Amino acid sequence: METQKNEKESGIKIESDTLIFKSPFSEYTPEHEIGIESISIDDHYTRIDFTYISPKHYANGTSWVQIYGNAYIRPSGSDKKYSLIRAINIPIAPNKHFFQRSGQVLQFTLLFPALPKTVTQIDIIEKLAAGSYFNFFRVALTKGQPLLVNISTNFN
Repeated sequence: METQKNEKESGIKIESDTLIFKSPFSEYTPEHEIGIESISIDDHYTRIDFTYISPKHYANGTSWVQIYGNAYIRPSGSDKKYSLIRAINIPIAPNKHFFQRSGQVLQFTLLFPALPKTVTQIDIIEKLAAGSYFNFFRVALTKGQPLLVNISTNFN
């Protein structure tokens, strides 16, 4: 987690303290082709930056992405929804971004209203339905802790 002041990005001026969570852990991630790069929370917005890689199992020109306009975030375990305000570098459905080849990378950003800075875990919901949607559950908004690994020297 970092704190940042007076930053200007993508036409949105951030004038207050901003909490930034780099590569946050998620208990459920929809597929291995997408990842959350960072989540930033200031007094006005919650900004989520993603990276998507076109899957290798699609032929050139057949892989695409989009985001549903009614996407939202919510504190995990809550019914309080924060609706999508703006999508940057990804089309809103029914429009689609088509990839020219497999392995191509698309970075995009979703903006939502500001979450309370006391929230420690969120769900990111594109659409709650069966299918391939960008839904992440229990995304940690806390500073990461070191991973403890037990190494056994007993090979019996």
